[in-house]
Amino acid sequence: MFRLFENLVDPFATSAKGSAAPSPMAYLKYQLYPYRKWLPFMALTGMLAALMESGLIFYSGRLIDLMSAAGPQEFWAQHRSEILIVLACVLFLRPALVTLNHLLLEQTLSSNLQEQVRWRAHKHLLGQSVGFFQNDFAGRLSNRVMQMGPAVQDSVHMSLEGIWFALTYIIGAIAVLSQIDWRLGLPLAVWVGFYVFYVRFIARRVAATAEKWSDARSLLTGRVVDAYANIETVKLFAQDQQEQTFALSALRRLRARFQRFLRLMTMLSFGTIAINGVLIAIVVGPALWLWMQGTVSVGEVAAATALTLRLNGMSGWIMWITIRLFENVGIIREGLQTIATPQEIVDEENAPALAVDKADIRIERLTHRYGKESGGLNNISLHIPAGQRVGLVGHSGAGKSSLVNLLLRFRDAEQGQILIDGQPITSVTQNSLRRQIGMVTQDSSLIHRSVRANILYGNPNATEDQMIAAAKRAEAHDFIMTLSDQDGRTGYEAHVGERGVTLSGGQRQRIAIARVMLKNAPILILDEATSALDSQVEAEIQKTLYEVMEGKTVIAIAHRLSTIAHMDRIIVLKEGDIAEDGTHAQLLSQGGIYSDLWARQSGGFLGVEAAE
Repeated sequence: MFRLFENLVDPFATSAKGSAAPSPMAYLKYQLYPYRKWLPFMALTGMLAALMESGLIFYSGRLIDLMSAAGPQEFWAQHRSEILIVLACVLFLRPALVTLNHLLLEQTLSSNLQEQVRWRAHKHLLGQSVGFFQNDFAGRLSNRVMQMGPAVQDSVHMSLEGIWFALTYIIGAIAVLSQIDWRLGLPLAVWVGFYVFYVRFIARRVAATAEKWSDARSLLTGRVVDAYANIETVKLFAQDQQEQTFALSALRRLRARFQRFLRLMTMLSFGTIAINGVLIAIVVGPALWLWMQGTVSVGEVAAATALTLRLNGMSGWIMWITIRLFENVGIIREGLQTIATPQEIVDEENAPALAVDKADIRIERLTHRYGKESGGLNNISLHIPAGQRVGLVGHSGAGKSSLVNLLLRFRDAEQGQILIDGQPITSVTQNSLRRQIGMVTQDSSLIHRSVRANILYGNPNATEDQMIAAAKRAEAHDFIMTLSDQDGRTGYEAHVGERGVTLSGGQRQRIAIARVMLKNAPILILDEATSALDSQVEAEIQKTLYEVMEGKTVIAIAHRLSTIAHMDRIIVLKEGDIAEDGTHAQLLSQGGIYSDLWARQSGGFLGVEAAE
């Protein structure tokens, strides 16, 4: 039975309605859309359960009056049928309603909603551009994703189980008291109005405080995770004290904002006790007076008193739920700063996959200055025929990385376009574009999984033999077979740690090269691909890379000019413009920038003097 209700909604299904909305209420509506068929049943069963609760209290007063009127001898004979019907409702109907309500609330809603929110938030962030992640703490982003789930689930669950139940109970209580005497129902209605005003006053302040508290919590998480992720740098520069100070400032801010939140909780407790005292006085007092006037019976006084005391105890619970709701609204509002941020790089509607036949690259009047007046690329036009191997040279800031990032569509160009086999890269899907490009960077990070998983990242459908062959070609197989991790896993099953920190730079690079070899994309980008390797291994890898380049369109960025001297063509960038274009021999004969760089190299490496 549990599984039946749990599977009424698939929390990981593709969303058919919109995307993350910027306001908390719109966002809740977006998340609740898959549950639209079941929400009315949740509300109906909750309402019936609440009405039955107030009805039982009312009936307890009637029972007292029936007992007083009939006496012990005649009571059962006169009211047996009525008592049996009420007993059947208590034993069967009430448990069935409450159980059904909880199955819908807990199994259908709560067991799915929290993970649905996290999944959608994570999926949305994965679609953000690289620049989005470069401008924020990874820890803060992950904290917002993780706490959004409980905040949304808790809000919806408490609204249906708490607020809706209480509202129905209060309406039922006012109806019962008004049926006894309007002079009992009216004071309760006035008290409810004042109570709502007070709760709203406190809750709005809680929402603002909770948002700041949540933001401080996310900031602290971001700073702590940043220190752990860069622990080698912290230790290398002996900056433990600086990191402690950096985290402590965020911790002090978190403490101050939490204290403000707790002050509101103390004010809330005092207000609740005072308001509850007023409730007893304005309902029970008039009930006793009306009894002394002979207007109401003892059973009706008992029912009024029971309803009031039940509501007295419930008011604190309602207040707490309302505060939690507004606290969650603050958390949701803070989280939406990340979750609702529109994706900068998006596919066109119904964009086709990139179809690569030759891997011909054409760049037309490409300009990208990152929104500034200068820097980046300046009106570049370039044609790289299919199968050509191109070396890209230039000082830092010349535009090499900008060109590669635009080709990979990590950013969209401000002006101009890039075409692959005649197809503008902005008109095809991003995933299909990047599947056709293999890239090895200077500092290739690995994921904290097994060596096998890292290599197969290039081609998840590759066979074991293909994976091992790629590792051997990258000169990685031998050292992989010697690996072991703290859990006793060895060889290709050994885990490499976060970002591959358990491996040396050269070992990470060779695994990254094996991964790209296994991908076997028609376009290959090498960004200082062998700079982390020692000379002997580099020579062996270079030979393998030249074999891999066969039949591919290659762009290789290098400061070590000897690694690109044998390229078909070398392009020199200077301040975002193409300064020189030709073969190694042609550029040397011109006596320009490339010739000067080559002359200044020490051991084939573009050193500090050359850069200056």
